[in-house]
Amino acid sequence: MPRFYMLTSLVSVVLCGAASAADPPCVKNAPDVGTKMPLIFCDDFQSGSSDKWVPGDSKAWKMTKLDDNFVFEQFQQSKVQNPVRSPFNRCLIKDVTVGDFVLDLKFQSTKKDYGHRDLCLFFGFQDPSHHYYVHFGKVTDDHANQIFIVNDKPRTKISTKTTAGTNWDDEWHHARIVRDVESGNIEIYFDDMQTPVMTATDKTFAWGQVGIGSFDDTGRFDDVYLFGHEVKKPE
Repeated sequence: MPRFYMLTSLVSVVLCGAASAADPPCVKNAPDVGTKMPLIFCDDFQSGSSDKWVPGDSKAWKMTKLDDNFVFEQFQQSKVQNPVRSPFNRCLIKDVTVGDFVLDLKFQSTKKDYGHRDLCLFFGFQDPSHHYYVHFGKVTDDHANQIFIVNDKPRTKISTKTTAGTNWDDEWHHARIVRDVESGNIEIYFDDMQTPVMTATDKTFAWGQVGIGSFDDTGRFDDVYLFGHEVKKPE
């Protein structure tokens, strides 16, 4: 996606509420996520291409066609050696670094049901040793169904609120992350977009990339929308 497009056409869609004929379908179908921040990235994968993404292991990801719809699928385990204990499977939005943001998407777990069945969303990603992620796990414990920070040591939960677990089945679900850097607030939504299922407050990482994946399972992703304020990655 050309830089001028991300910073002009997408801004006009959000602020003026009108899409131009040149905009791709994902822009025209942008959801109302309750923010004044501009839409800076979207991908509904209908191009059949994943060139807007950077996977940790490209061999673990593929485009999958379901009827007349393309989705992005993490179909097998990534061959990734993390420097510290953290999710093995990740794929980041290419060349987009944000501070404040709202990430909105749909995802589907494709793993056989078990206690730690999961999908993950990444944010504030600076490198494999410095980032946040939310783990949507079937059953909650200190290492599942929490918001985590990875800060040069194995992941540490920072959630101040969570649930008994994410009720995974084989259906598609709706997820959202709301991040405010100044206050440190992090809100996580799952299906119900009115009440967060997880919250945390942390100011460690004020910028980073955003991404999708799982800890050690598999899943599919679609209709990814990122609203936010782009920031220049520090040297």
